[in-house]
Amino acid sequence: MASENVIAMPSASAAPRKSTGMCEDHGQFPQTTNVIFGREFKTACPECQLIAKAEEQERIKAQARQELALKLGSSLIPKRFTGKSLAGYLATSPGQKEALRICSKYADKFSEIAPTGRCLLLLGKPGTGKTHLGVAIAAEIMKRTDATAVYRTIGTVLQEIRATYSKGSERTESQILSGLIGPSLLVLDEIGVSKETPSDFELTTLFSIINGRYEQMRPTVIISNLDAAVLPGAMGERCFDRLREGGAIAVPFEWESQRGKEGF
Repeated sequence: MASENVIAMPSASAAPRKSTGMCEDHGQFPQTTNVIFGREFKTACPECQLIAKAEEQERIKAQARQELALKLGSSLIPKRFTGKSLAGYLATSPGQKEALRICSKYADKFSEIAPTGRCLLLLGKPGTGKTHLGVAIAAEIMKRTDATAVYRTIGTVLQEIRATYSKGSERTESQILSGLIGPSLLVLDEIGVSKETPSDFELTTLFSIINGRYEQMRPTVIISNLDAAVLPGAMGERCFDRLREGGAIAVPFEWESQRGKEGF
C-alpha cells in the first residue's frame, strides 16, 4: 500500500504571552497577547473595560426608562393616579387585603393570563380604591413586561366618538376603537356611573370595545360602582356574556369610602 504524504499545517494559534500594558488613563496593567493565524490580539485595560460595561448598562437602563415613560404616557392614566402602585394600596380590612391579593396575582400572572383574555371586574362602592388598583395593575405589567395598557373612562370614550361625527374631525370612530382594542390590557372605568338607563349609543359602543377585545382574546379590567347582579343592565347582556364566557374574576369592594386616607 502506498504511503500517504502528510502535510504539516501551521498552528492556528500560539501560546498566549504575558506582558505589561500601558493605559493612558489608568497606567500599567497585566496584558495578555494571543496570536491567532499570525495576528496578535492584546487584552485591553481592565479598568477601561469595567467603565465601558457600566456605561453600556446605564445606556440600557436609560433606554428602558425612556420606553417605560412612553408606555406610561400612552396609557393615558390621569395625573391623579400616576404613581399609584399595588404596594402603595392601603389594605387593613380582610376585604381590602383580598382585593389587593387578587389584583397583585393578576399582575404577577399577566403573561399567563394575557393569551386567555381573562378579564377582571372591580365592583362596588365609590372611594374604595378600585381605580387605584386598576391603574396599578396597568403600571405594573408595563414595568415588568413588554405589554401595553390603556386607561379610559367610558364617558370620555363616548365623548371622543361623538366628536368624530363633527365636520373636520381628524379622528374616526374606527381609530378610537382600534386604540382601545389593540393594547395588551384595557382598564375601562366608570361603567354604569349614571343612574339612568344606558343609551343605545353607549351599549353599542361598549359592545364594540368588549367584543373586539373578546375576539382578539385580550383581557380587560372593568371598574364599576355597581355590583355583579346589576352590571348586565348597565353594560348590556351581550357584553356581560362575553366577560362571563372568558371566566372573568369579580372582586367586590364592599367597605366604606376611604377617600382622603393614605393609599387612596
